[in-house]
Parts: sequence; C-alpha cells; structure tokens
Amino acid sequence: MSGGVDREEARRRIEALRREIAEHDYRYFVLDDPLIPDSEYDRLLAELRALEARFPEFVVPDSPTQRVGGAVREGFRSVRHDPPMLSLNNVFSEEEARAFFARIARELSEQESALEWSVEPKIDGLAIALHYEQGQLVLAATRGDGEIGEDVTHTVRTIRSVPLRLRERARPWPRRLEVRGEVYMRRRDFERLNARLSELGERSFANPRNAAAGSVRQLDPKVAASRPLRFFAYAVAGCEGCSPPSRQSAALAWLAELGFAVTAEARLVRGGEQALAVYRELLARREKLDYEIDGAVYKLDRLDAQERLGYLARAPRFAVAHKFPAREAVTIVEAIEVQVGRTGAITPVARLRPVPLAGVTITNASLHNFDQVARLDVRVGDSVIVRRAGDVIPEIVGVIKERRPAGTEAWQPPTRCPACGSAIERVRGEVIARCTGGLYCPAQRKEAIRHFASRRAMDIEGLGEKMIEALVDGGLVATVADLYRLRLEDLVRLKYGDEGAPGGKPATRWAEKLLQAIAKSKETTLDRFLFALGIREVGEATAKALARHFGSLEALIAAAEADFATLGQEPCCPKLSAVPDIGPVVAEHIARFFHEPHNREVIEALQAAGVRWPEGKAGNEAGPLAGQSVVLTGTLSRMSREEAKRALEALGAKVSDSVSRKTSFLVLGRDPGSKLEKARSLGVPILEEQAFLELLARHGRG
Repeated sequence: MSGGVDREEARRRIEALRREIAEHDYRYFVLDDPLIPDSEYDRLLAELRALEARFPEFVVPDSPTQRVGGAVREGFRSVRHDPPMLSLNNVFSEEEARAFFARIARELSEQESALEWSVEPKIDGLAIALHYEQGQLVLAATRGDGEIGEDVTHTVRTIRSVPLRLRERARPWPRRLEVRGEVYMRRRDFERLNARLSELGERSFANPRNAAAGSVRQLDPKVAASRPLRFFAYAVAGCEGCSPPSRQSAALAWLAELGFAVTAEARLVRGGEQALAVYRELLARREKLDYEIDGAVYKLDRLDAQERLGYLARAPRFAVAHKFPAREAVTIVEAIEVQVGRTGAITPVARLRPVPLAGVTITNASLHNFDQVARLDVRVGDSVIVRRAGDVIPEIVGVIKERRPAGTEAWQPPTRCPACGSAIERVRGEVIARCTGGLYCPAQRKEAIRHFASRRAMDIEGLGEKMIEALVDGGLVATVADLYRLRLEDLVRLKYGDEGAPGGKPATRWAEKLLQAIAKSKETTLDRFLFALGIREVGEATAKALARHFGSLEALIAAAEADFATLGQEPCCPKLSAVPDIGPVVAEHIARFFHEPHNREVIEALQAAGVRWPEGKAGNEAGPLAGQSVVLTGTLSRMSREEAKRALEALGAKVSDSVSRKTSFLVLGRDPGSKLEKARSLGVPILEEQAFLELLARHGRG
C-alpha cells in the first residue's frame, strides 16, 4: 500500500488480509489443499504485519499475526472441565468388541445389526478442549485427570489448524462452544523435527505423541510455534446459543463447516460387523496414514441414544476404543553385537530375550548407530522398551533404568570390523561408522565387485548382479582380484555342474565372452581404476582430480600414508586436501582406505594379475582445452555422451553437469534440456554437434 493510506482504508485492508490469510490457513492446514505458493502467503502475512504495526489500534487477538506472542509463562493455570473429559474403555479383540455391540443393543432394546456407529481412528496424540465465545478462541486446556486440566491457550494458539476465529460462512456462531479433539504430529514432520533436534545436539523424542505433548506443554509459545503441530476435532462437548447436530457423524460435518480439521477416515456404518470391517481396514492401512493411530473408536451415532446410556465413573458407556495389537513391549537385552552392511556401515544390534510383539516374536532390535547406544545408555542386562512400526526392524526406544542390574557396564563400540578385522572408520561430523576394508570385507564383497565391474569403472560387460551372486556364493570370487583368475571350466561348472555344458562348446560362449571382457578390463586408466576401488565419496570427478594431481598410484598411496598420521590433528590431511575440490572429510576417507593393509593386498593382487594403466597424468593439463569448462546437453548422433566426455577430458577440459557463468561452451545435441535455455540466458557459447566434431578433429580426436 502507498505511504499515504488513510486510517479507514487501512482498516478495510487489514480485515481483508485477515480473511484471506485465514482462508489460506484453512485450505493448507485443514483441507491440505493450498491455493497459493508459500512465498505469496508470506507476502500477505508481511503486509498485514506492516499495517498492524503502523495502525496498532486495529490489532485484535484473533489476527493471524497474534498466533505467537506474549511472554514466557511461569506455570500452567488449572482448568475444570464441564462436562469431564473422560477416557474410553478398551477392547482388545473382535470377540470383546462383539460383546460390547450386543450389550448396547440389549440396553437400548434394539436389533444389534440396525444400530448405527461412527467409526473413527483413535489418533495417538494429546487430547485438548477448545473454548470459543462469539466465534473466537478464548481457552485451550489439556485433559489432565479428566476433571482438571491445564490452560495451554498460549501454545495451542500457535497451531495453524486450530481456528482462532470460526469460519465466517458458518455464521451465526454459537455464543459458547466447546470442541474436543487431538493435537498430533504427522510422521514426516516428526522425523524432520527429530533430525533438527539431533543437529542442534538436543534430545530427540521417542514418538510423535511425546513430541506433541511436550510441545503443547511448553511455557514459551515460540518453542511450540517452531514445532509442526496439527489438530483433529472429534466431538462437540458443549454449545450455547445453537442447535447442535443430533448425530455424531453430523457433528463431524458441522465441525468441518466451522473450520476444524476432522479425520477423513471416519465411517458411518450399520451393525457391529460393518464396524469391525472398518477396524480391519484401518489396521491394514495403519502404516500408510501420515499420522499415528493405535486403534478404532466405536461411537453410537445417535446422540439421544448416547444420553440414554450415560456414563460410568471414568468412561462413557456408548463408546469404546478397539485397540490395535501392541507395537511396544518390554524385554531384556542379552547381548549387543554389530552387523556390517553391504556398503560397510556398522550397525549395533541388541539380541533380546524373545518377546511377542505385533503378531511376531522379536529377538533382535536395531540400535542404529554408536551415538544412539550412548544416548540411550543401553547395556547388557537392561530391561528395554521395544517398538515395532510396520515391517521395519524393531528398535529400542527406551531403557527402564530402575530395573538395571547392579554391576552393568556401558557398552564399548568395537574398533575392528567383526567380518574382516579391518579398522572401523568414524569420520568427524558423521553418525555412521564404517568398515574400511571395502575391497576385502566379506560383508561388502558383492557390492564391491558390482561397483568395480560397472561401466564407468572397469567396464566388465556381462558381469551383472546375478553372475556376481553366483561367483561369490559358489566360492570362486572372494575379492575383485579373483576375477582375473577365473577359468573357463570354473564358469561352466558353476552354471552346469560337474557334467559340463550340454551340447558342447556353443554352450560355453557366454563364459568365453565374460573372460574376454575381464581380460579387456586390464587395460584401463588410473582415474577409472581409482573410481573402481569404491573409496567412500570418491566419484569419477574426484578420481580424475587425484590422478591428475599425483600422476601415479604410488605417489597417491605415499600421500595417503603421510596424511593418515595427521588424523585428529588440525590441519588434517594436508597432502590430499591440496588436491582441487577435495575437502578434509573426503581426504580422511582416502587416507583410511589406503592405510588399511587388506585393501593394499587386493590392489597388489590386481596389479600382479596384470591390471595396468599408462604412466603419467590421467588428464592433459597442457592440452588445447586446459582450463575450460564444458557442458553437454541432448543426444549426439556420432558418439555417446561418455565418449564425448572422454574426448574433451583428453584435451584438458573439465566436463561439468551444470551451466554457469564459468562455462566455456555448451555442446548441443538433439532434444536438449533446460541447460540450453540457461546457457542462452548467460551468453554461453553454443557448439552444435558438427562444430563440436570439427573441434575434436582439429586436435586429433575426431
């Protein structure tokens, strides 16, 4: 708005902005159907803040700018619930559920199959009561003990799916309205929150429910506002100045009209068997939902029937929660071992006293990494809480330290790989520890061979995953060096057994071709050989940089050995870090890899088998295109992308994946992508295929 806006115009604009922002909040946080991008939403909110700052007399409590505000509280005020926020009784089997349906039918003197039920997911969150007066939120309280809760209005106001003001289109509003529901956290938001807390060195939450409860009960509303909380409404607990719906299903629809998020999983059914069918459906889809549920809730749909049945001391008689099979159990840690993954990742695993959980017997649980063991302080002999979500491996989420036996000792992580005895690498700033014996370790054997034989490494055609599996499982290949010792009869026997190939020699053609491809791979380049070794974070570009810088494998190994002695010091790895684009973390990976004797043994065996490359630099630093950066886009008709890349690098150019102002020229093929448009916008020279081929021909690469 212009600087000369008058007071009345500002008031109208402020009200319009509030309505528009409230509508976008409703679309995004309630309907999950945003209409505008985040940047446009931020612009609207910034305009509103600016106007309210200039005209503070127009600021009202239910403005979107007032969701987070006020000082940190010193404590929570008590709130008495009227009516009480009762818990639900539970049933744990279909037989118990059928008995509940039958009892309700008897007490109402109706046919069980004719009773209508609202079946809703039991969301695993924190129950909250919201109070509105004249359409505005005035109070939010936790359940507490059902009779007395805590005033958490300051934090609940920060939840954007909680309307500060009921929807305009739902007027006339009730004079007073109490809505009850559940504050929860979506799974993906919970995972992001825990990752952020871990990065900050703060304690993470065990599950989304704890995260939601801990966030709502913050004294500082800014902390709650930083947490991705959401709200589902599930009941109207009180209403003055209105005619509330006569059915639970209608109440959910009315709440949605008022602006509340309600679950899309609620179903209106007739009879207990249909209700049980919804329970089974929810159980089957449990892991596909974006929020945690731990059962289904059966509520009589007619509210007059609810009133006739009334309440027990702590629970209503007209509703029950049908709980899902437990996903948490308590058992004893009998041992802590480590497993080695196919990429060398070391994962600690707790061996457990067998315990039934979610329909299976649990004997192992992942501890993820060394930091997690230390954070939980899990020890052999501890009683632990084990959780199993879906089909993932069970994990330990807590230790019951009150049950810890005397004399237990903290677990000490191993320093050597249990599979091969190589040193375990733990790079600064990384969570996962890894075995450094990538070329030798049995646990990594198949992955190491697959990478070694790949097209951009040693390019052994015909050595796919199934063949690698057969070679390793058949005992013919233990390391990549064993590939060069394979014989025709070994391969034939592997496939056909001792009787040999039926039909004679033609049936061995595949084996002959594989042996020829292996023999051909002996002639390579230093950079491709380095890439084939599978050193962590050493891709093609880094391998080329190492080959150019050191020129020989011997010089690289000498630098790595010298740098290994500097690990833990500042600066670390000065020789390797001097290579362009290699930082201290990658330098540490390289130093540890070449220091490991097992890896050196395999490299020596490869050289003894005849694997070789031209002496000297891998790249041509004095070539005609030295210092130039080239980008390829589209499909070339006369050569593959890989062949073009090799030709350019042989002339000294650096081939990049992205266009920038530093790009020397773009090679253009058929069907180019967005790189062409960016090159044009930056004024980067463009060479069509014919011009590119002429360039290569002028320098002897045509």
